[in-house]
Amino acid sequence: AKRLVEVANGAGMPTTALITDKNQPLACSAGNALEVREAIEFLRGGKTNARLREVVFALSAQMLAVSGLAESLGEALAKLEAALASGRAAEVFAKMVRGLGGPADLLENPDRHLAIAPITRDVKSLVGGFVSRMDTRDLGLAVVALGGGRRRVEDVIDHSVGIEFQVSLGDKIEPGQTLAIIHAADSLRAEDAAKSIARHIHLESNPPQHAPTILETIELKCRAGVPPAIQ
Repeated sequence: AKRLVEVANGAGMPTTALITDKNQPLACSAGNALEVREAIEFLRGGKTNARLREVVFALSAQMLAVSGLAESLGEALAKLEAALASGRAAEVFAKMVRGLGGPADLLENPDRHLAIAPITRDVKSLVGGFVSRMDTRDLGLAVVALGGGRRRVEDVIDHSVGIEFQVSLGDKIEPGQTLAIIHAADSLRAEDAAKSIARHIHLESNPPQHAPTILETIELKCRAGVPPAIQ
């Protein structure tokens, strides 16, 4: 991230980077159609994952600040809140979808256009405890195994499959509580995904130490009065 920031700023493109915690997914969904649904819900002001909102606002505020569209991060956050609350953010997204050849009513009728998997399965915890870690890479590979990603270039992606996570770090879990919901094309893949999820969502007897979602912001440290592109 530091090298990317240095190279981009050196080329005259103001750039910052955020380092985020990856001990759990940054959103509730993993899988193509599921993620689009979650994004639409977010843009329409519905119930959304707090981590997703925090990261989207942090990244967007940095974009407004470095591009000169806001004088400060505080002003940028206020503009973002207004765009979301007024419906302007959703309106622009819908316009982008139409401009790229997508359906004009995606936000109003997502289920008409987004694939729905034929099988859903709850993954329930066998024990109680506190969620201490979620192996995000392995959970992502479970989505790939469901058909939601490519292992080879020639693989065809199934947009309907994926995982909806029902828990977050620190949550207290009772035996039998649902950890995740699998969306699968067939029962065999659903079973394999359930085993993988059970292995990669870890519970402990004590709650984990809290870690912030955004761990670090990386910016180029300029010499006084010297623009990044000239250094």
